[in-house]
Amino acid sequence: MKIGCPKEIKPQEFRVGMTPNAAFEAANHGHEVIIETGAGVGAGFDDAAYIDAGASIIATAAEVFETADMIVKVKEPQAVERKMLRKGQILFTYLHLAPDPEQTKDLLASGATCIAYETVTDRSGGLPLLAPMSEVAGRLAPQVGAWTLQKANGGRGVLMGGVPGVGPARVVVIGGGVVGTHAARIAAGMGADVTVLDRSLPRLRYLDDVFGGVFNTSYASAGNTIELAREADMIVGAVLIPGAAAPKLISRAQLSELKPGAVLVDVAIDQGGCFETSKATTHHDPIYDVDGIMHYCVANMPGAVARTSTIALGNATMPFMLSLANKGWKKACSDDAHLKAGLNVHEGQLTYAAVGEALGMSYITADEAIAG
Repeated sequence: MKIGCPKEIKPQEFRVGMTPNAAFEAANHGHEVIIETGAGVGAGFDDAAYIDAGASIIATAAEVFETADMIVKVKEPQAVERKMLRKGQILFTYLHLAPDPEQTKDLLASGATCIAYETVTDRSGGLPLLAPMSEVAGRLAPQVGAWTLQKANGGRGVLMGGVPGVGPARVVVIGGGVVGTHAARIAAGMGADVTVLDRSLPRLRYLDDVFGGVFNTSYASAGNTIELAREADMIVGAVLIPGAAAPKLISRAQLSELKPGAVLVDVAIDQGGCFETSKATTHHDPIYDVDGIMHYCVANMPGAVARTSTIALGNATMPFMLSLANKGWKKACSDDAHLKAGLNVHEGQLTYAAVGEALGMSYITADEAIAG
């Protein structure tokens, strides 16, 4: 199979879909790998590293899309990229379709088979291709939130760890999954007073058993959430419903109950955001003010630490990429129910229920797509 990796074109996106190591593995399995020139530079990989790994360097993204059987990316394809997809081609990348009807329509029109990193599963019920970026985003959230809290950036002017005689920042993390756990660990490590909210009592018990004394836990009822939010200097939104739009946890009306200059860091923004006032921003212009509350809603947070993120993502995606290349998408998905869970679009039809329900569009099952 010919595997193509174009350069990412989303603003301030410095990651790359394939590392030289992944290219080497694919070449060793007998596949042809083509990389757009400069695709890896933002993550610290020059063209020579890919050539040494056995890949070929291609001048333009158009050539990559035109000749590759499978496109491997990081972020969802932008409008100009979606126009270059074709029937029979495999797209393997993050998609986040539930809050994005325009992308969904374009992918359906392309006829391509699109497998989303964020809905591939594992034996424990986790999301192994989302987890590495969730870990990165979770660890970044307190870091960017602390910067936003600085008075010059519109925040309350509160130091995360405080100083002797002055208390630390109060941080509320809504969601105790991968993002929330990593956010809480880092915020607590910075000296903040941290509480994690979640609706799963088994998860709260786990967090208390493992991290008891490092941060607090609390049940995420609506009343409890806003009560803790009123006292927070920073609120990290870390709730995920796989493949579906994120629930709105704090309404615009409730912003008036928060402390002036408090910071909302919305790590769920790729899935539409978990605060009613969230809208996607970029690393170039990451924060904005709504009713005196600062919002940080960068849609590709891990892109800020592109090298770490690229290597972590590449480690996770490589086995699945090789399976798709070695077997073709039908056999690979038939043999692996966890990879099959990643199938979102096939030849003009949605194949993921949560996306269809979120967008009010018809869908078929992945099994029906495989059998078709």
